[in-house]
Amino acid sequence: MTSSPVIRATTKHDMQEVIDLYRSIEWVAYTNDPQALAKAIGNSTYVVEARTPQGDLIGLARGMSDDSSIFYLQDILVRPEWQRRGVGRALLRNCLDRFDHVRQKVLLTDDQPAQHRFYESMGYRDTQKIDDVGVHAFVR
Repeated sequence: MTSSPVIRATTKHDMQEVIDLYRSIEWVAYTNDPQALAKAIGNSTYVVEARTPQGDLIGLARGMSDDSSIFYLQDILVRPEWQRRGVGRALLRNCLDRFDHVRQKVLLTDDQPAQHRFYESMGYRDTQKIDDVGVHAFVR
């Protein structure tokens, strides 16, 4: 696992590989309904993947955008054995570079300190901590 992963946008997906990736991090809400996951991946505006030089899928990020005013990062996931090695950062950087011209970049995430640190290190700000601009997040 010493070689750098290959990061690339894709529109073709081996759903068994994708399901195995989601299972590796125990995102069962996705893996319990493979057809819904396939639809979600297929309807995403942008999907970028990380693969080993040998071709194994080790990470994925996906989002939706109108390509003008908003990019919404829906999922970013990396196999546990590849976490904390820059793969997630490379996936997110790819997404942010692709949608650099878009006015807002939004995501919702779990309330885990490690996730907060990661996203804040990538320039995202927690709306609960923003006092200098009138930003609110509403979820239903």
